[in-house]
Amino acid sequence: MTGLYTLAGLATHQEDIRKSRFVAMADGVQTPEDALRFIATYGVPDATHNCWAYRIGQAYRFNDDGEPGGTAGRPILQAIEGLQCDRIVVLVVRWFGGIKLGAGGLVRAYGGTAAQCLRRADKIAIVDEVLVDCHCGFADMAVARTRLLTRGARLVGETFDEAGVRWQLAIVRDQEPELARLFTNLTRGQGRWQCKPQD
Repeated sequence: MTGLYTLAGLATHQEDIRKSRFVAMADGVQTPEDALRFIATYGVPDATHNCWAYRIGQAYRFNDDGEPGGTAGRPILQAIEGLQCDRIVVLVVRWFGGIKLGAGGLVRAYGGTAAQCLRRADKIAIVDEVLVDCHCGFADMAVARTRLLTRGARLVGETFDEAGVRWQLAIVRDQEPELARLFTNLTRGQGRWQCKPQD
């Protein structure tokens, strides 16, 4: 998919709709666990409802948190998708003000508050990346790491074993063949480089 955006950082937006207060908070996330952590961190226990949605590639979830089914979480998810966003979590907290909004009013309130939050957020384009698992010996580790990172590889994970280091790297798809050759040269053919299959 092309033309998708994530957020550069936390974004918030507040609206008062018929005496109910709606506060939307959104941020970029990499995994469903990140999204659930965000919801746990920013949820307000004494609010009337904490409704949310996230989309990370093909993984998505939403929650109405006690609002009538389909009136809160799904409209938030639709706001994410409608604004071409991915790797995003949005939480909309509601404090009930005494006036019922009805199903249509709730859909507009939750979806609209989420959409306004995302419209105002600092967005960054999502680059098409591949994940690479690679392994090299301790002797090559410092040079390989420096050269790969200065050429645009992003370190996602690092583990050590008795033979050396294993990295998980995120690399812009077009640059992967060139960086694979660089890694092979730096490790004199001793390193292991493997692209992980995409979901």
